Amino acid sequence: MSTQNKTTLTMVAAFLIAATIPLFAQENGSDNRWDEPQRRNWFWDWLFGEDYHQSNHYYTDEGLEKKINLATYWQFSIGDNPEWASPKYKDYNWEKIYVPAKWENEGFNGYDGFAWYRVHFDGRELNKQEAHFLLPGFIDDVDETYLNGTLIGKSGALPPRFRTAYNYDRKYFMSNELINFEGDNVIAIRVYDEVLDGGIVGGNPGIYAQKNSDILLQNFYGPWRFIPVNNSEFSDPGFDDTKWETVMVPSNWDNQGYRSFDGIGWYRKTFELDFNPDANKRYYLILGKIDDFDVTYLNGQKVGETNDGGKLGESQSFNKIRVYAIPSGLLKADSKNVISVKVTDIGKDGGIYKGPVGIVEESDVTKIIRREY
Repeated sequence: MSTQNKTTLTMVAAFLIAATIPLFAQENGSDNRWDEPQRRNWFWDWLFGEDYHQSNHYYTDEGLEKKINLATYWQFSIGDNPEWASPKYKDYNWEKIYVPAKWENEGFNGYDGFAWYRVHFDGRELNKQEAHFLLPGFIDDVDETYLNGTLIGKSGALPPRFRTAYNYDRKYFMSNELINFEGDNVIAIRVYDEVLDGGIVGGNPGIYAQKNSDILLQNFYGPWRFIPVNNSEFSDPGFDDTKWETVMVPSNWDNQGYRSFDGIGWYRKTFELDFNPDANKRYYLILGKIDDFDVTYLNGQKVGETNDGGKLGESQSFNKIRVYAIPSGLLKADSKNVISVKVTDIGKDGGIYKGPVGIVEESDVTKIIRREY
C-alpha cells in the first residue's frame, strides 16, 4: 500500500475515533475555573500535539533551589477518603511506594481510579525568610495536593468533567502560615488515574526555595484575584474584586483553568504592610516575569509598564523582570494597599509566571537584577 493511502486511512480512522468522543465538557452550574477547569479532549491534544511538547520536561528553573529531596518512598493507599488529607491521620500501615514511578511498576499493575500518597518532612530544614514551593513532579492524570490538611494546588479535572494534566510538572506555593517550622509536616496528594499509567510518574520531586525571596521585605507569593476581562475601573483600589477567581502567583494562568486563553486579564492583590516604610528610603515593587505585557498600578497610581511592541515570536517582554520604583508616600502603613496589574498575552502561555514577587529596598534591587539575568 502506498504511503499516501496509509496516511489517508490513518486520518479517516482518527476522525472516526474522535467522533465518538466529545470535544469539550458541557459547562453547567458553577463557572469557578479554579474548582472546575475546562476539559480538553485528549485525542485532539495527542493528534495535533498541542500539549505534547511539555510531556518530557520538568522544572529546571535556576531561580529555585532544592531544600528537601522527596524522591523517596512515600506512604500509598488505593481508594479515596477525605480524612487522608489530615496531618493527624495515622498512615503507618499503608504500603510504601517509590516516587517518582508509575504505580503499575510498583506492584499495582492495571489499577485505574483514586489513590493517595503521603510523605512527612521536617520543617526545621527550611528558612522562614524564604518562599517555598512543592514540586511533586508529573502526576498522571489529576491531583489535589494538601499541606498539613490544607489544599495548596490542583491540576486537571475529576470526573464527570475529566481533564488530564499528565504532562504538567506541578509547582505549588507553600505559605509560611501552613508550614510547621518546628517539626513534622505532612504532604498528602489525592491522585485520579483515568486509564493507562497512573501516579506520580516523573520529574524531580522536592521542596524548593525561591532564590532572592529572603531579601523581600514583603512577598506576594500565593493567591491573587484574577479575571479574564479588560476594564479600566479595575485599577481603582476601591473596586470590589471579591467575586473574581483566585489564581496562584507565580504560575501561568493556562495551568489554572484558563488554558489557551490569549488576551487581556487583570490581577489584583490586597495587602497590609509587614514593615514600616522609612521616609528616607526608596522601595521597589518586584513582579518577576510576566507573559507578555503589563501595566501595573499601586493604590490606583501607575508605577510601571513593560511592552516592547513586538509580535508573538519576536517580543522579549515575557523574559523581562518587572522592577518598578514605588513613589514616596504611596505605600500605606496604617491601612490596606492594592496592586492591580493589567496583563496582555499575545499568544501561548500567559500571566505572572515567575518570581520573585514582592517589595524590596533600593539597596537590594541590584541583587535581584543580577541574579535574574
